[in-house]
Amino acid sequence: MDKRYLTILVLSNDSSKTKKLKIPVGLYKFLRNSLILVLILFGYICYDYADMRVKSLELKEVRKENIAQKIELDAFSHKIGEVENQLAKLREFDQKIRIIANIEAPEEDGQKSMGMGGTSLEEVSVLTAEDKRKRLIEDMHSDLSFLKSEADEQEKRFSDLKTHLNEKASVLASTPSIWPVRGWLSSGFGKRKSPFTGLTQKHSGLDIANRTGTAIMAPADGTVVFVGRKSALGKTIIIKHGYGLKTTYGHLNKYNVKRGARVKRGQKIAEMGNTGRSTGPHLHYDVALNGVSVNPMKYILN
Repeated sequence: MDKRYLTILVLSNDSSKTKKLKIPVGLYKFLRNSLILVLILFGYICYDYADMRVKSLELKEVRKENIAQKIELDAFSHKIGEVENQLAKLREFDQKIRIIANIEAPEEDGQKSMGMGGTSLEEVSVLTAEDKRKRLIEDMHSDLSFLKSEADEQEKRFSDLKTHLNEKASVLASTPSIWPVRGWLSSGFGKRKSPFTGLTQKHSGLDIANRTGTAIMAPADGTVVFVGRKSALGKTIIIKHGYGLKTTYGHLNKYNVKRGARVKRGQKIAEMGNTGRSTGPHLHYDVALNGVSVNPMKYILN
């Protein structure tokens, strides 16, 4: 056993006697080692506490991020549902327009359903599992791809519908569907007794009587292809409307358009007169389809 001692001198700043403190070497070593162990243990505790604090802060940040992600995914899910509903309404609107315009819907491969349901809100609420979160994100990307495809298809359908409607609008605008002049129907279309010979003959149009100078309107959009005199009809205007339709206006007093002019329905093109072979002021109105005169009454709507 170690019998050595450590002597510690305790000096004071006055004239008092110096104090001596003897400590066995073995005790000194024990106290020294114990202090080192205590310091090491204290350091480890401090380090571990600091590490726990850092991890706790990181965990709080992760939780905040998860909450933010949940809110974003929740809103995103609702947005996908809203887009699905909008597309469904657009399809319904497309069908209604096609029914009203009597346009057949394009053929589709199978029957497509607009309802996908979006991402489940119950699934969104369990974002703590990484695999579920990834699966939700994948599902949303899949939904978005489907919606993009549906939107592209609907855009094409509306483009086709617009083309059909434009064609129908063009046909309607080119159809002579209003009276070219107001007056009295003095002679109809078809067989009649000639006012000059008394013999039965075919009348190729309508005779509408009124005062000289009464305004005559274009019954449809078209292009003036003739302005001049024809023997029996006198001063005459001929308008081509497209789609095989052509209208003729005879016995005019005055022209208000020139050859080559584009006219719109309701536009004044001439004034009523009594030129050519005529018994009084009136308009001879003729409608021809593919070169054959037809009854104008078939087209007049007003």
